[in-house]
Amino acid sequence: MSPSIAWFISPHGFGHAARSAAVMDAIHELHPEIRFEIFTQVPEWFFADSLTGPFSYHSLLTDIGLAQTNSLHEDVEATLQRLNNFLPFDTAQLEQTANQIHRLNCSLVVCDIAPLGLAVAQTAGLPAILIENFRWDWIYRGYLSAVNGEGRRQWARHIAYLNHWFEQADFHLQAEPVCRPVPTANLTTRPISRRPRTPPQKIRRQLGLPDNAPLVMITMGGVAWQYTFYDRLQAATDYFFIVPNGGEKPEQRGNLILLPTHSNFFHPDLMNAADAVIAKVGYSSLAEVYRGGAPLGYIARPQFPESPVLVEYIQQNMPGLPITKAEFISGDWLARLPDLLAQTRSRRDAVNGAEQAAAFIVSCGSVET
Repeated sequence: MSPSIAWFISPHGFGHAARSAAVMDAIHELHPEIRFEIFTQVPEWFFADSLTGPFSYHSLLTDIGLAQTNSLHEDVEATLQRLNNFLPFDTAQLEQTANQIHRLNCSLVVCDIAPLGLAVAQTAGLPAILIENFRWDWIYRGYLSAVNGEGRRQWARHIAYLNHWFEQADFHLQAEPVCRPVPTANLTTRPISRRPRTPPQKIRRQLGLPDNAPLVMITMGGVAWQYTFYDRLQAATDYFFIVPNGGEKPEQRGNLILLPTHSNFFHPDLMNAADAVIAKVGYSSLAEVYRGGAPLGYIARPQFPESPVLVEYIQQNMPGLPITKAEFISGDWLARLPDLLAQTRSRRDAVNGAEQAAAFIVSCGSVET
């Protein structure tokens, strides 16, 4: 029976799944015989699209993260209600999942900030690796002032409980940009991103674009967003725009290309083919734009504690321009698009953080190959 790794992934957006998929793909290149047993509620198709190695999918709520009303707004009250239902972990579920990963021949557990996986690993008596650029206990501390009375006491209790489980990891990997650097971390990697597969010119031909037409990609991540400026994009005929998660089916309206959340295009290929990207500040968008090198027009999330760290990283390491929430919603950012496109595309010769993480994981001696 092939050796297996149990991989628990936070379903908060697609960013943690994208990061984990990049590391799994890098492990597959080193050891093609390793199988991945994925536990999450991120849709299975995401991993089918992202992974080249063998995997099985197990639908399981591994994490609450933050409830969101849309890509830029969190719902603290709804998050607290969900945490109250999720924590503390159910002992019977831990034992059941621990028995399951033993039957699946898993000798190691990897968690992308899904704390349930760390508890399962301890129950199963298996080593656990935590991969993160932030931990939920750190994120939740940023919202303490927004919760009052009994809710505040419950919120603080959840922070302490999650802190306990995050500290149980046997190995700790941090991926740049790191929100809270920990001196005891075993490894800090470069940004972790999935690799493009198809050359940009081929992607542009598949999209039906004229040669050398400026292509701008707009993405708000894996959470739904209602775009209100499509008419302004269609009026900006000097450019082509592509919007993943922009509609229920593929559609082209002149210079505007709308794609469903799950399309025939691999998301990093679109990132790599774009001349500029307009995106919400989030880990996987940052990492994949960082790798591709296109200038980034970035929209910060005012309340989310991770956001200032990512913005600082962009400002120090990437070509880009800040876009306010109001500018983005109205489409007024289009007036600054020539300035964004005028910035020089970066060249990235440094190793992908996924390769660094993969090499560390297989060197731990816990995966029998």
